[in-house]
Amino acid sequence: MFRRTKKTPLLGLDISSSSVKLLELSQTANGYRIEAIAIEPLSERAIQDKDIVDPESIASAIRKAVKESGTRAKQACIAIPGSVSISRVITLPADLSEAELDMQIRIEAEQYVPHAMDDVSLDYDILGSTAGNAENIDILIAAARTEKVEARQSVVDMGGLHVEIVDVEPFALENVYRQIFEPKLDKMQADSGVVLLDIGANNTAVNVFHQGNMIYTRDHPFGGRQHTEEIMRRYQLSYAEAGRAKHQGGLPESYETEVLLPFVELVAQQVGRFLQFFYAAHPSIPLTRILLGGGVASLPDLSERIAMNTGVETQIANPFVGMTRSAQVSGAAGSRMLNEDATSMLIACGLALRSFD
Repeated sequence: MFRRTKKTPLLGLDISSSSVKLLELSQTANGYRIEAIAIEPLSERAIQDKDIVDPESIASAIRKAVKESGTRAKQACIAIPGSVSISRVITLPADLSEAELDMQIRIEAEQYVPHAMDDVSLDYDILGSTAGNAENIDILIAAARTEKVEARQSVVDMGGLHVEIVDVEPFALENVYRQIFEPKLDKMQADSGVVLLDIGANNTAVNVFHQGNMIYTRDHPFGGRQHTEEIMRRYQLSYAEAGRAKHQGGLPESYETEVLLPFVELVAQQVGRFLQFFYAAHPSIPLTRILLGGGVASLPDLSERIAMNTGVETQIANPFVGMTRSAQVSGAAGSRMLNEDATSMLIACGLALRSFD
């Protein structure tokens, strides 16, 4: 699942409950360059409870995203939701042979996986020597039911791409944090608790980093869909119409006071509640920075309201700051996506960065 088999351009392909997001990056002497980007919306019934319900509509969205982006790449890195996977860091002796390592990892995984191992896709990544003990190594193992993995691989194949890597969403967020955001923090901030929030349509992913390590990850069932559904209810619009109206405007003057401002306040309150779960688990670790991502992050004044409600400095998590753009991304459509949708591309960016493993 984790490892690359060959060095070819790799697309980060994030299949979420609301859209398909595609991103291709290249590496230059001065950093990263955006080679291709596209976002295609999905119907509200395409994915339900993290399961693919309408594979043909998702495959169609993938084909449209590939065409719109102009990419020639055919290899993709995708992710399965953290809620349908199990991951652990285990420690084993460093002198095991490859066969012994594979056997021991399977034995260790059986302790955590609540399914028959024959029904599970299992992979691992060697993180390096254990801190303070060079005779051991730390190994990240990840497991998911094979049917969950194959369902996503199948829909990508239907969309005309080939899956080279299957990652896990929390690890993709960790990757974008380590490669993009952490280097821009000063040492004091990086060594304190930093929160990366990804507020999607249905879920909010809370990931906390401390001294360079991801120490906490949790999904909460709250997201921008509640905003969309309130627009639908109040103005008698369909799901698709409400989604377009959020981005393109055209709603009545009462929208800001009746819908937008109350939702911004609700998000700020929910973020404060989510952080209380973290504080309960890690009472001795102070939080010094919130990086606010996801489609909801672009709502006006949201970062200020979250900072006021939580007492933690909050900034927009735009992964593309400082990146250069290819000619095809520098056009009007590409520039609009980079301006309006950058915060919703965190997972896609974390996946696209796997090109440089």
